[in-house]
This record gives sequence, C-alpha cells and structure tokens, in this order.
Amino acid sequence: MMTMEEATKASSPSSSAAAGGGGEEEEVWSWGAGTDGQLGTGRLGDEHLPRLLSLSLPSSISLLACGGAHAIALSSGGRAFSWGRGISGQLGHGEVASNCLTPKAVTSLEGYFITGVSAGWSHSGFVSDAGCLFTCGDGSFGQLGHGNHESCSSPAEVSYFSSKHVDQIACGLRHSLVLLKGDHKNGVYGFGSCKRGQLGPTSNRTRSTGLPQAIQGLENIEIASVVASGDHSAALSSGGRVYTWGRGFPGFSDAHSPVELPSSLQIKQIALGWNHALVLTDGGEAFILGGNRHGVLGNLEKLGLANNTPDVSTLVLERVPGLDGIKVMQIAAGAEHSALVTEDLVVMTWGWGEHGQLGLGSACDWIEPQEVSLGHTLSGHWAKCSIYCGSGFTFVMRSRTSSGLHQDD
Repeated sequence: MMTMEEATKASSPSSSAAAGGGGEEEEVWSWGAGTDGQLGTGRLGDEHLPRLLSLSLPSSISLLACGGAHAIALSSGGRAFSWGRGISGQLGHGEVASNCLTPKAVTSLEGYFITGVSAGWSHSGFVSDAGCLFTCGDGSFGQLGHGNHESCSSPAEVSYFSSKHVDQIACGLRHSLVLLKGDHKNGVYGFGSCKRGQLGPTSNRTRSTGLPQAIQGLENIEIASVVASGDHSAALSSGGRVYTWGRGFPGFSDAHSPVELPSSLQIKQIALGWNHALVLTDGGEAFILGGNRHGVLGNLEKLGLANNTPDVSTLVLERVPGLDGIKVMQIAAGAEHSALVTEDLVVMTWGWGEHGQLGLGSACDWIEPQEVSLGHTLSGHWAKCSIYCGSGFTFVMRSRTSSGLHQDD
C-alpha cells in the first residue's frame, strides 16, 4: 500500500483550474479494483483501462495515498480529501459508510496544515506541519496508536507523540510505523499487530499493542523514510541502506528485528507489497525480492520452498526483467502487482491483473513490465509523473506547463 514516503510529490494546479489559462495542467488517472468507489470515477466497478478523472478538488494535489480500498488526496493547501471504502471509518468523515464515490474533505482536520498522509488496509494516518499525528479507521489491532483496540471514524491525535515531532506515518495491513524528525537514537516507532514481527522485538512475542513502542535495532541510524504494507515493515537510511522486518518473504522466516538487506547498492526508494518488495537505486535500476521473482505472490508449494525457511539476511535482490537500458525514476507496489515510471515518464506495470490493476485492458497477469497507455498526448510534453498503488488498484498523476501544450494535443 502506498505510503507518503513511497510517493513522489508533485505540486501543480488541477486541470480544471488551469483550463484556458497559464500555469500547469494536471491529470489524474486510475484503474483496477473499484467496487468500493476507490477509483474516484463516481461509479462502483473495476476498470481494466486507465480512466481520466475529474476529482473537482479546490486546489492542486500534492500527494496521493492508496490503501486497501480507499484513497486519500492531499491538496497543496494542506487539506485532506478521501474516498472509497469507509466501513471502518478509515475515510475520516466522522461516520461509518459503505463507500464514498467522490473526494470528500476530512473536515475535522481543517484547522491543521496537513503535510503527510498514509492509507493502510482499513485505517489512515495524517501528519501536520507541526508534527502532530492523527489516525482513524479500524483499531482492532491497536494500529491507531491510541492505547486501545477501538475504531474511530474521525482522525484523533495520537497523544503519545504530543511532545514529539512526527515526520512520517506509514500504515500497513494491521500495523503502523512512525518516523520522528531529527531523533536518531529512537526515531522509529510502531503499533498494532506484531504477530509476524512487524513491530520488531516485543516482550513474550506480544500479538498486538495499542501504544507506540520504539523499534529496537535501528538506534543511532539516521532513517530517511519508513514503509509498511501487509505484515511487512521497512526503513531506508540516509546512507541508502535498507532494513526490513516482519513477515518473511516466500520461503523465508519472519524477522522479529530489523535486518539490513545484504547489498552494496545505493538505494533511494523502497516499495512493499504483501509478499514482495521493490527497491530503486540512485542510478535508476529497479530490483525485486520475494514473490515469485516478478511481483505476483507465489505459492510456496509450487515454488518448492515450503520446507525451506532461511533467514532474511540471505535474500538476494534480482533486477526487474525487461528493463535493459531503461532508467527508472519511481517505483510502487500493490498487494500483488508492481509499477514504475521511467526517465521518459512512461508508466509500466506487471504482476497480478485479475481486477485490471495493470491497466492493460485485460485481467491477465504479466511477468515483465508492460507499458500503460495514458491517452493520446505526447509523453515528451509531460514534466512530472507519479504513480501510486493500492491493494488492487493504481493511480497516476502527471503534470506539464501550459506553454508546453500543442494545439493538436
């Protein structure tokens, strides 16, 4: 699931605001699973091809976050809007609703300037510019961090961090990670389910905790970002080193403490799926680990790994196939599919495609990245392109200056 640190921020006015005027034009596309309204198309149903959206937000979008079946948009003015499944209160609208088809403001946060958002399977997190953390949605595993296992439909401040400055929130399936600003000694905290080790070492292997606890094993490491998806956790250091813990990738045992990924590569981004991970190097190379080597969740028996559970320290990164000579700018991972944006701003997807989440016009799986067609406009005119994956759906946001438009576009 998409977290705020996985996303590449883009600051540009919406297409409706720029129509007929100067400045920049912004497009938002979506496809994949949509039976809960998470695609923002105004209808319930899957989409096998990208659809251009009219989200009608009051200002430009600076960030998107995609969860189990809901999405959150953060406007350049620091306001949060959400849509999709709301049965656990994860939309933050103050009510429990089956779904919301179009973006609706999270009004209880409008007294704050929100700078970061994250969408988990059925909970959400919001960070303000002052370092306050707010969470809402399903709290049955303690993943809201309020010290209990209750759910809530309006974002409530996590009081544990009231005297600290939260920099990032990452929401997974049943747990959350928090990165504090400027605290290198105990800078990463977790709460929620820890059954698979996703909160690091816990006393007597506690199944869950509703109070934030420091992740042991990352002390005195300068962490630049944290990522959570499924029962996996990961952190990226400012020096480009990757640490993972939680549920083991196919054929590997669970890790109850952060383990440094054995690689000499300089990593600049991590993306986690439910059983696979992608990493992107400073040089624009994309690598994958877990799954069955191409982003589709693998059946352990079919992989012949059911009785082989080595330690995560023996994991080997493999290059994403089919990208020879192609420089990658951004990566994203859904539950069982993967996506990337190339240096030429081409969008490519692969993995599980049952709900159309690959945007290729079918429900087929693909083992190598395939180019996604986004309209007839010339890709060379686009200045920015960012991709975001929910569990079974995908969003793309791209922008360009109006001066770069041609009359025949």
